[in-house]
Amino acid sequence: MRHVLLAFLAALTVSLLPAQPASAETPVLVELFASQNCNACPKAHRTLKDVQAENGANVLVLTWSVDYWDYLGAPDPMAIPAATERQAAYTDRFEIRAPYTPQSVYDGAMQCPATRKKAVVSNIQTRESATRPGKVEIVSTGDGQFSLDGHTPAPVEVHLVEFLDGSANPTAMVHPVTSTRKLGSWTGGRVSFGYACEASCAAIVQQPGHGEVYAVQRLN
Repeated sequence: MRHVLLAFLAALTVSLLPAQPASAETPVLVELFASQNCNACPKAHRTLKDVQAENGANVLVLTWSVDYWDYLGAPDPMAIPAATERQAAYTDRFEIRAPYTPQSVYDGAMQCPATRKKAVVSNIQTRESATRPGKVEIVSTGDGQFSLDGHTPAPVEVHLVEFLDGSANPTAMVHPVTSTRKLGSWTGGRVSFGYACEASCAAIVQQPGHGEVYAVQRLN
């Protein structure tokens, strides 16, 4: 009888605990900078399509189409100024002589040509085992809102990125980005952000100036 009573009390205690929202570990953010006028880019698209399929939710690939190769052919219809600006910032951070395609960037901390699968896989593995600064949790709470909780060593920026996925993506690219915007800054603690996106979207928590990515999460 005593054992039955203890089991009942244990079950009751668990049932009274506040429910915690489910949240996966942050995936590795792989950003591809490409152009339809880049001869090597189709191979990069195939490489990262395989990488995304092989890694599932552990990796989030986003393809940013740049416009600086448009003089070689027809203007890239997927190119957005934000892609060129984002890559230029990475070029400065990594001290590369000039931007190039197809370039892949990993959590804003590493980069390599996206046609070299061994290097791509190695960078992903390195970032999976890396210790991220602080602790950041992104939880989609529904109804066009998500919350941040945790802490970082210094204030960070919160960005919303929209991209095409599934049947909404008519291209050979993996998650081509259609728009991005800064939602605000974050200094730690629990904060909620509202958002609206027409396609799929993700939240990125990143050091100012396109620094290291502390966390990324798909929102829908």
